[in-house]
Amino acid sequence: MIDCSTIECISALIIFISRDSLEAGSLTILYNRVPQWVLKTIGEIVWKVENFLPQPFTDEIRGICDFLNLSLADGILVNLAYEASAFCTSIVAQDSQGRIYHGRNLDYPFGNTLRNLTADVQFVKNGQIVFTGTTFVGYVGLWTGQSPHKFTISGDERDKGRWWENMIAALSLGHSPISWLIRRTLSESENFEAAVYTLAKTPLIADVYYIVGGTSPKEGLVITRDRGGPADIWPLDPLNGAWFRVETNYDHWKPVPKRDDRRTPAIKALNATGQAHLSLETLFQVLSMFPVYNNYTIYTTVMSAAEPDKYMTKIRNLS
Repeated sequence: MIDCSTIECISALIIFISRDSLEAGSLTILYNRVPQWVLKTIGEIVWKVENFLPQPFTDEIRGICDFLNLSLADGILVNLAYEASAFCTSIVAQDSQGRIYHGRNLDYPFGNTLRNLTADVQFVKNGQIVFTGTTFVGYVGLWTGQSPHKFTISGDERDKGRWWENMIAALSLGHSPISWLIRRTLSESENFEAAVYTLAKTPLIADVYYIVGGTSPKEGLVITRDRGGPADIWPLDPLNGAWFRVETNYDHWKPVPKRDDRRTPAIKALNATGQAHLSLETLFQVLSMFPVYNNYTIYTTVMSAAEPDKYMTKIRNLS
């Protein structure tokens, strides 16, 4: 863990990663995920796009670009390319004592590159940890995070539309990147209810699933997001037997495709575990079962906002 605050955080992380490996990783993802016409378009209008990007994100990206000798356009695109490309599994669950647990696998291509750039970070203000997250060095957003004694968040891709079309259309309207909203929510929201409201209502550049866990019984849900607002909110309902929610990358009210059914194995494993035996350790075991855990899994995180010191991330598929 590295104690840090915004720009100082990014600088502290970069010194532990070689410039060559970080630059190579960024460019690999950029040129494999972004069409050439998008690169050209953003290069021509980057000065306009920059005006729509909130602080502190813009300054952090600029600092990373200066360190890596990348253009600002490339830095913005590297960060935005992550916004709709992660195939994930997230679980929020309540044990028989009312404790809330939250776990997630983040699955993504370019695993050999990204596993070397994965880090847990702590954002500190006035000597206190404001929030913790897991990210890739050089990437200013968060797909996984915890506000201690308040709430936890993970994000899963909801594949709808081409991400670069969403990005160009939505940035002109000032909509938020998905992972930046997670980080802003962790930084600013005072409790579970406030976090849910922010994550549900803030306009986004693309669709997503936000999975949120709190500290009190029944404080757990999945928000299915359209760009403009919530399409569905799916809460825990433990009194009626729904003590967990599993979200992969498909709307929960629709069947999952047979070619990518991580939902059914996760549900079977949780039912086999049982509510009375739920813990961070058993949740990690569920997330370690194939195909919930697979060749694309970069890392697994388990967390509980009520027990923030137990936040744990393990990088997966290491040879």
